[in-house]
Amino acid sequence: MPIKDILTVLDLAGDQPAAKYALEFGRNYDAHVTGLAVSFEPVVPAFAAAPMPVDYLQAAHDQAVAAANEAKKEFDELARLAAVNSESRLAEILTGGPLENVLVHCRPTDLVVIGQSNPDQPEPMRELLIETILFESGAPVLLVPYIGSTAFQPQNVLVGWDGSSTATRAIHAALPVLERATNITVLVVEKKSSRENGQPGAEVANYLARHNMNVTIEVITNPQTGIGDTVLNYVSDNGNDLVVMGGYGHSRMREFLFGGATKEILEAMTVPVLMAH
Repeated sequence: MPIKDILTVLDLAGDQPAAKYALEFGRNYDAHVTGLAVSFEPVVPAFAAAPMPVDYLQAAHDQAVAAANEAKKEFDELARLAAVNSESRLAEILTGGPLENVLVHCRPTDLVVIGQSNPDQPEPMRELLIETILFESGAPVLLVPYIGSTAFQPQNVLVGWDGSSTATRAIHAALPVLERATNITVLVVEKKSSRENGQPGAEVANYLARHNMNVTIEVITNPQTGIGDTVLNYVSDNGNDLVVMGGYGHSRMREFLFGGATKEILEAMTVPVLMAH
């Protein structure tokens, strides 16, 4: 299915690397791009000794809305310069509260683009936003590193393959991108060799090859680091400009799902990562 509708969650400060990526991505695919600015409402502590002053709460609310509107304004100007069909929206949520006001915007779209958490300019709930959108929106998510990216049309793509349904969904979501790439590497990371069952990754590589893609398979057996670090090291050594993988852990419990390889990659990624759950 072609990518024709993209939503990007806007940063409230900085150079807007995710928005810039989404707009260039949208221009390349002739897609409509929506910029969503999130206003984080202040929380009134339940244990406060005295009621919070109304003036303070109003000022905090106004400040949060003003920051979101400034991000919208910046996105609108970036979209104008990029000549991309676009719109901007604002979603208000309670800091630390439910994110349904964000999810309703993420569900009817082909792709959600959001920036990696920036340690130098941290934003409220960024990791929780990423996690919730990935697990609850039903849409694939493209994570953009806070250092930005210059490869808006990826040519050297790494596909992380473990045979899971989430990796499969990520590949299906990425097909429009993969079809334009020059080289695709299917990377299989194994704790021990399983060659007796045939070449690991062969079936998915054949599937991609039938879409007229140039595909190679790389198998790393018994890596000396975790899966996440193994993938990141491979990207660094081979100059990949996009990673496609399932956003999933091996535990069945939700609180552990957003850990392991997914967490390692999101914390240290240097190129965009397209994930699906």
